[in-house]
Amino acid sequence: MEKDSKKDTSIITFLKGVSMGLADLVPGVSGGTIALIAGIYERLILAIRSIDLKILIYLLRSPFDRKYLEKTKQSFQSIDYKFLLPLAGGIATAIIGASRLMYFLLFNYPAYINSFFFGLILISAGLVYNRINEKTLKNALSGPIGFLFAFIYAEVSLTISIHILPVIFISGFLAICAMILPGISGAFILYFLGQYDYMINALHSFPKSWPTIVVFLLGAVISLFSFSRLLSYLLKKYHAQTLFFLTGLMLGALRLPFRKVIAALEAPGIIQNPLTLAGAIISGLLGAFILIIIEMKRLRR
Repeated sequence: MEKDSKKDTSIITFLKGVSMGLADLVPGVSGGTIALIAGIYERLILAIRSIDLKILIYLLRSPFDRKYLEKTKQSFQSIDYKFLLPLAGGIATAIIGASRLMYFLLFNYPAYINSFFFGLILISAGLVYNRINEKTLKNALSGPIGFLFAFIYAEVSLTISIHILPVIFISGFLAICAMILPGISGAFILYFLGQYDYMINALHSFPKSWPTIVVFLLGAVISLFSFSRLLSYLLKKYHAQTLFFLTGLMLGALRLPFRKVIAALEAPGIIQNPLTLAGAIISGLLGAFILIIIEMKRLRR
């Protein structure tokens, strides 16, 4: 376990949660990577795995049977809640607070923000690729599959936007796994699925959008204790193939921000202004530069 994470006060843990939340809000930046830099990643994974879902059953039965009340207390004591509660509070505070700024940027500066995302996702794909140890032809076959799937789906995502609650549930289900993996961004998954703008808008308009937020969180919680374990198994058993697939997925998904940047630049009154194009290019380079700096800090740990 990281040396200093046990010594952190609740305030320090909360602030580390804030940094993770800010990262999780941006496609291409992984909250898991920030957790590694902050020295809390291992403790976070252990804390999540320490949560036994039976505690919910015990909690529901405890008003009718005292033995279940005792089991609830025992299960709760086994959870690293002194770490998880301030961390979750920091993450939630950052996401809710910064979502207003992201909402403003998405709808007022689409060329700049999507170009920024392009730079982040491009470098992110390279970082995931660098984590592959066995770069053999056999393992690499999953890469083109991920690329083609993402490239085709990106076109669908641009033309068809479905925001019904079952889709929101699935989005939360898939995004939470990426949020806790170093190098993979949960916001990228939402962006790829065509739900990112919608969820930012939902956060901005909360509490009116509470059904959307609740369904998303429900999908995330269920995934955290089910699908995330399957993903961990795949990374352990088929590490290289899984990372090749994810690398291809991210590269194929670049079609999405690229098309959005082009659409924004071709909007009436924009194409004639070369400064907007220059700003978009600078935004993309800035996104790439920021992620490179974050990775350099991670490697120094």
